[in-house]
Amino acid sequence: MGSPCFSFTRRTSTAPSSNSSKPEDKLLTSLVKHLAGSLLSTIAAVVIVSAAAVAVAANAFALSVAGGLALYFVIWWILLFAVLPFGVRSQAEDGEVIKGSEPGAPTLPALREKAIWTTLVASVVLVVVAAVFPLAGL
Repeated sequence: MGSPCFSFTRRTSTAPSSNSSKPEDKLLTSLVKHLAGSLLSTIAAVVIVSAAAVAVAANAFALSVAGGLALYFVIWWILLFAVLPFGVRSQAEDGEVIKGSEPGAPTLPALREKAIWTTLVASVVLVVVAAVFPLAGL
């Protein structure tokens, strides 16, 4: 016999699921995966996007090119360490531990994709930081 204090009603939400993604997200993800397909295309994407971001920061916000490169370098490396853990599965989680290796070592680290994602995010952060510098008196 159920007590009214412990009755549960399943609620259904009409809100879109957080797992559903927009077509633009799928397009960007597939573009990043395509560019990460080879080392040369990854390097080209990183260099082109980085150069564009530094050029925008230098021209639009009166930042020197050397200052823009230095700032971009610091932002890129900090964001790389923030992005590295995303989507990593260890060998122990996959159940395929290679003899002589650490079970916590990643199976597929996807470093090329992470380099491209880091570059895209770092470029946006660089432009925002360069825009805020004059407001902070720097």
